[in-house]
Amino acid sequence: MKALTWQGKRDVRVEEVPDPRIVDPTDAVIKVTSTAICGSDLHLYEVLGPYLTPGDVLGHETMGVVEEVGPEVTNLAPGDRVVVPFNISCGSCWMCSRGLFAQCETTQVRDQGKGAALFGYTSLYGAVPGGQAEYLRVPQAHFGPIKVPDGLPDQRVLYLSDILPTAWQGVAYADVPKGGTLAVLGLGPVGQLATRIAPLLGAERVIGVDLVPERLALAASYGVETLDLRTVDDVTEALLEMTGGRGPDGVLEAVGMEAHGSGLAKTAQTAVGLLPDALAQPLIDKMAIDRLAALDVAFKACRRGGTVSISGVYGGEVDPMPLMEMFDRGLQVRMGQCHVRRWTDEIMPHVLDDADPLGLESLATHVLPLAEAAHGYEMFQAKSDGCVKVVLQP
Repeated sequence: MKALTWQGKRDVRVEEVPDPRIVDPTDAVIKVTSTAICGSDLHLYEVLGPYLTPGDVLGHETMGVVEEVGPEVTNLAPGDRVVVPFNISCGSCWMCSRGLFAQCETTQVRDQGKGAALFGYTSLYGAVPGGQAEYLRVPQAHFGPIKVPDGLPDQRVLYLSDILPTAWQGVAYADVPKGGTLAVLGLGPVGQLATRIAPLLGAERVIGVDLVPERLALAASYGVETLDLRTVDDVTEALLEMTGGRGPDGVLEAVGMEAHGSGLAKTAQTAVGLLPDALAQPLIDKMAIDRLAALDVAFKACRRGGTVSISGVYGGEVDPMPLMEMFDRGLQVRMGQCHVRRWTDEIMPHVLDDADPLGLESLATHVLPLAEAAHGYEMFQAKSDGCVKVVLQP
């Protein structure tokens, strides 16, 4: 089959790879109909390359049609249409029984000290082949895949794989009181969806922060107040001024480890990326530093006693944190990989609503054939051609 493979920094290629097959009795194999490029895939394009091997198949936002199931998969049958959560969880271990599916003890990558295995996301998370391909082997298929009705466009349901529940969890974790204010830092796909979800979960006022004109305009079209980073000298002060000096009740950080405005950390990340993998891996594992500009704003702008919710992916081990500021302001902080299946029942009515209230069908600005995946990555990283979200179709 054809699949998108990682070959090196900023080098991804569609190549022929072996077809997936049933390995374990709880496996399924699906024929992929749509798969998306996630913002966290861009970290593989740059920072996390030392944990990839040339030929690794990328992608963790995937849906398709079941081709084959293992003998212990009784909830699915060939022909079923499914969306596949990006984290692989069994549904019955101690962690899963508490809704902590991203920490599943059955698939935890213990030799790396990490949580549940992920599709297409480095040796740190199990080196499981991803879904930017024509076919995908789905482990733990007796629990993970979400059956979706025929008749709905792929782009209405595809985002149940990751960014929609990630945005939902981010807003829920921000714990904004009814009638309160949520600030969303970063208006990529997760940030866009978070601004639309926030009113459903009780926020009266939503402020979106970014510096890309197309992203700001898209958020504004949904009634979001926007703050353009290019027009202010101090983002924290601007957010405080917009909220009467108090700060938002909650701040959702949807940027992650490669934030703009972190020049020294960017230099350090680039330098480590130039090292051979054998030298780079221990530095990333024990001494990594993130670009923290967005996270610093979140901690310093959130109101006293408020909550900072972190959806952006971070990987640093020695990041300097403004602990005095955080402690003095009495902040609560919640973060982590999304527990996808924890939220899907709450989200599904909004997905099935014919009015498409979350604007899912129009979120993708670019729908490309799988053969053009490399161009999709390049465009998404550069934010060129008004790119907000890329969907690939094998």
